[in-house]
Amino acid sequence: MANSSFTAQILRSVFFKKATGKAGRYASNGARLFELAKKVIAKSQQKGFREGMAEAQGQVQLLVRLVRAYASGEYRKLPWKSLLSVVGVLIYFVSPIDFIPDFLPIVGLTDDLALVFWLFRTLNDDLTDFSQWEKENKTINIG
Repeated sequence: MANSSFTAQILRSVFFKKATGKAGRYASNGARLFELAKKVIAKSQQKGFREGMAEAQGQVQLLVRLVRAYASGEYRKLPWKSLLSVVGVLIYFVSPIDFIPDFLPIVGLTDDLALVFWLFRTLNDDLTDFSQWEKENKTINIG
């Protein structure tokens, strides 16, 4: 979806740096992780995000389930660095003011989705491990 130079610009942006700066505080606090998951779900259910973005919707839901499983203590096999990347991307995702502000119809989600797709490329093994664990345990619900 997004080319690497666009994604690189986002990763270098002050907005992403701010999000990743908050990631450690969120990652070490289960209540904050659950609250972040709720915000991500709310944003992903907005009309502009749902329409024509089935792949992204599925990826965001997987990230929410991962964050919830980590916050509850059910899944702790995720390396700390990977958790910080996930949390940083999700903080960026819910922020209305970022590289491309969310209030711009359709275009406002471009940077958010570029980061989600980047995260899945970057953490493919960790996310595959979680998916496998989830299939074996079937204990985490998105709802």
